[in-house]
Amino acid sequence: MAAPTVSGKFSSVSLSKQSGFTFLVLLFLVSLMGVGLAVTGVLWRQDAQRDKERELLFIGGEFRRAIALYYERSPGKVKRYPNNLEDLLQDKRQLTMQRYLRRLYRDPITGKNAWGTVKHPDGSIMGVFSLGKETPIKQADFAPQEQQFEQAKQYSDWRFVYQTLATAKN
Repeated sequence: MAAPTVSGKFSSVSLSKQSGFTFLVLLFLVSLMGVGLAVTGVLWRQDAQRDKERELLFIGGEFRRAIALYYERSPGKVKRYPNNLEDLLQDKRQLTMQRYLRRLYRDPITGKNAWGTVKHPDGSIMGVFSLGKETPIKQADFAPQEQQFEQAKQYSDWRFVYQTLATAKN
């Protein structure tokens, strides 16, 4: 028995087992492309999270540096931490305007302007941390002042604190 044919205005096409095989190959290629796109999406997401982690480490370091400058430049003999993060934008204790930060950074992990704060016993701010609850990708190879971040369970465990010898003893 001969394979059925379909004829049209311009040509005739033979319908055989060959067209089923072509369909399966095409279906396989489409599913392979879908898997490839899914893997690419996961890699892009991880790359974006690593970028956010690098940004958090930079911004946290900037907050730590600003708190240290605020503390060390306290007028008089009694050193003080800032009462709120806005104090880092303009130090009103000085005769001339002192800025330790140009602006309050947003948290790159949460995308919000809210930060957790590490309080000194007197209620002032010694440090900041992200409010993100995700697990960090980076678990090792931190800078010396960030060694305590190793094996952190979530971003909120990354605490950027300025401590002097006096505050470290408390």
